[in-house]
Amino acid sequence: MEFQEFLKYIPKIEKETLPAIEAQLKMAPLERISSLKENLYDINDLRKAAVMMLFYPKDSITHLALILRNKYPGIHSSQIAFPGGKVEPEDKNLEETALRETFEEIGIAPNQIKVIRPFTEIYIPPSNFLVHPFLGVSLADIYFNLSEAEVAGMVELPLEIFLDDSNVANVPMSTSYATDIEVPAFKFGEYIIWGATAMMMSELKEVIKKVLK
Repeated sequence: MEFQEFLKYIPKIEKETLPAIEAQLKMAPLERISSLKENLYDINDLRKAAVMMLFYPKDSITHLALILRNKYPGIHSSQIAFPGGKVEPEDKNLEETALRETFEEIGIAPNQIKVIRPFTEIYIPPSNFLVHPFLGVSLADIYFNLSEAEVAGMVELPLEIFLDDSNVANVPMSTSYATDIEVPAFKFGEYIIWGATAMMMSELKEVIKKVLK
């Protein structure tokens, strides 16, 4: 979709009711569904984080920015994710966390991003993070400057490919809590996106498809 055409739908996206956990559960590993439904976490014992779901024009076509995380000792090593990270004491709010982390990880400054709205938060049991996603758009072409310490590369996903239901499949996966299980995932060529990022993408996808009808 042409980016200028996509921008016409932003006011509808701002007002659209979020499908929340109903959409997230469609991409949740089976083993996590019960805990997600029941919000089994202690709000006082959580770590908080925020991520940016950033749309931008590339050759005039709407793209969604995802990062490939570096390999490191940790449960999210080498995964595809949205740019973002944990809340720091100096952050005024969660939106500022998402903007700061996006700049630190991929070099897109806060003044290059128009934040549209927050989406539904999601709890990640293995790391005890409650992650708050924000939808943002960059109105002009952007140039990524990746953090060598955190980001191995970019996944620039065209909107039409993101919205294509044929790119959703069950894939075998070994996770931090199970071995050789099948999990729902987005598959884009060589890239497989699953877990919390896929669940956030599921809500985002449903909202966009609804306003495009």
